[in-house]
Amino acid sequence: MKAEINELITRVGPGTPCGALLRQYWQPVALLDEFDPVLDPRMGARPVKPVRLLGQDLVLFRNADGSFGLLDRDCPHRGADLAYGRNEGDGLRCPFHGWKFDIKGQCTDTPAEPAGSTLCSRIQQRSYPLVERAGVLFAWLGPEGATPPALPALDCFTAPATHSFAFKGLWHCNWLQAFEVGIDPAHASFLHRFFNDEGLEESYGRQFRGASLGELDGQRLPMTKVMREFDQPDISFAQMPYGLRMTALRRLNETITHVRVTNAVFPQTFVIPLSETMTITQMHVPVDDTKNYWYAFFTSFAEPVDKATMRNQRLEAVTLPDYIPKSGAHNEWGFSAEEQRDRTYLGMGESDINVHDQWACESMGAIQDRTREHLGTTDKVIMANRRMLRQAIDAVANGEPAPGLAFAPQAAPRVGPDTVDGIAPVSDWEAWWRNAVTAKRQAAPWAGAGDVAPPEAP
Repeated sequence: MKAEINELITRVGPGTPCGALLRQYWQPVALLDEFDPVLDPRMGARPVKPVRLLGQDLVLFRNADGSFGLLDRDCPHRGADLAYGRNEGDGLRCPFHGWKFDIKGQCTDTPAEPAGSTLCSRIQQRSYPLVERAGVLFAWLGPEGATPPALPALDCFTAPATHSFAFKGLWHCNWLQAFEVGIDPAHASFLHRFFNDEGLEESYGRQFRGASLGELDGQRLPMTKVMREFDQPDISFAQMPYGLRMTALRRLNETITHVRVTNAVFPQTFVIPLSETMTITQMHVPVDDTKNYWYAFFTSFAEPVDKATMRNQRLEAVTLPDYIPKSGAHNEWGFSAEEQRDRTYLGMGESDINVHDQWACESMGAIQDRTREHLGTTDKVIMANRRMLRQAIDAVANGEPAPGLAFAPQAAPRVGPDTVDGIAPVSDWEAWWRNAVTAKRQAAPWAGAGDVAPPEAP
């Protein structure tokens, strides 16, 4: 790849072509958990957070009535930092001269001005639309005055609160290399390879530790065994209105194949199976060019999500209040040569594979130098996504609509998208996986889970 193309597809700040594209889509800005005084005691006294998103410095605050506001962080008076503003329950007041702003950015008070002054009525701080779904606040940073599209009707945003859970973490690298690891169907057989399989009863909430759907010779196969012993997947993809559907087939014998269907929801979301009845929808959200937050949404199609267990599993790996991983380049991501020799392919832990992906992304550098890479056949999905990204950047630069779920008619209908990880007959795996996901939806206890049409054939 030419250096100028690498710059084009990775830089996201204001005024950049890729930044203009990403601003057409809703972006997660914070977990609601970040305003929970139990997790961050500061929020009990003053629910105000500085945030950085797509290279912009913003301030997020909550009013006494529970409503939220997201404003540019520099006060429009003389540029002081509104992240230190006084939260008065019905707006945020700058401590420099007392100018006050409501959640829509309207100035409501300029106390030092002469009596009768109407200055405040003419002062409007830039504010950004917010929507809450699945325990996450989403912001739209598109052109001022433009109407944002509806938040896409993905499963993770339409499932009830009882059947969904969200978490996040910070990675010190560019958003695109993080997203590309997530959509790569081949890496799981190596990066996440475990030399031993655990009992399936301990697998709740842990990726690749559960069983694949179906049986082989009357036995349920742990995903770890499949990924370890069948490491040459036959990878294909299909263009979908929302992005790409990826299929990886790992043939187990002459008549049985393992089928793993995942999705890339353009431009920065992927949807993968966590277990037979739970999916992960993960978004990689640029803080700026060299950092990104991953937001993971766990959606259950069976029993309610055990949020306490899921949260506690993941809190062990981060420091609050900013969800910064305890592992990183500073401590070699917890690398153990003994573990690499005897227990895992990578040597960076057996309980949290997120660290594996973190290492792969961060070890590439803050922004991967794609002029030095050599892609192979198994990178066909990566190449297809890059083509889509370049075409979309060009389209928006030329005044055309952003593709996929930024386009209202495509965002509104339920799209799932569906995933599966299971064992199917070689002769009819396509019908098998479509029937499997239809059965999963029909058995789901929450209303609306079955509203998505059966998956189309690849």
